[in-house]
Amino acid sequence: MIGVLVSGLGTNLQAIIDAELPIAGVISSKPGVEALERAERAGIENAVFRLEDFPNREARDASMADWLVERGVTTVALAGFMWLLREPFFERFPRVINTHSALLPAFPGIHPIEDALAYGVKWTGATVHYVEAAGVDSGEIILQEPVPVADDDTVETLRERVKAGEHRLLPEACRLALAGRLHITEGSRRVFVAP
Repeated sequence: MIGVLVSGLGTNLQAIIDAELPIAGVISSKPGVEALERAERAGIENAVFRLEDFPNREARDASMADWLVERGVTTVALAGFMWLLREPFFERFPRVINTHSALLPAFPGIHPIEDALAYGVKWTGATVHYVEAAGVDSGEIILQEPVPVADDDTVETLRERVKAGEHRLLPEACRLALAGRLHITEGSRRVFVAP
């Protein structure tokens, strides 16, 4: 079963829903976001874990992990979740899947589309990777899809095409994880997909 963490619109959540993958629960870091409405429409149990309701981030993350474990979650996907998770979460879920709007390791951080355009690259793309507790966008790469950058691209037009790639890759990565087909290659930043 999949647990999905969200903070906003939930378009990546919708991609997982549309792929008809088994989602046990959706957690949002804030109330009233469209992602929660998507979960409600799909009949998926959901909850809000606002940081201000907990003494610190570690307590919040431990509580989120407990909620997911209680629902039988084995695979966690971040779908626009805008917080760095703390160690108590990784103690329960050491392999968390995330998307990134660039071809990692290029352009990590919160503005990858803007960074790619500013740098003038001809190609960027979408990446699905594991989350590292100690880094930002630095975990092992699971899947990637290149996206060409047009001369007249704006942040909005490029983001739309990159997001389309994320919407294809994230459900596939979740499907592979549920099937036990993702394995870390020793000494590599890549993940081996078993047949």
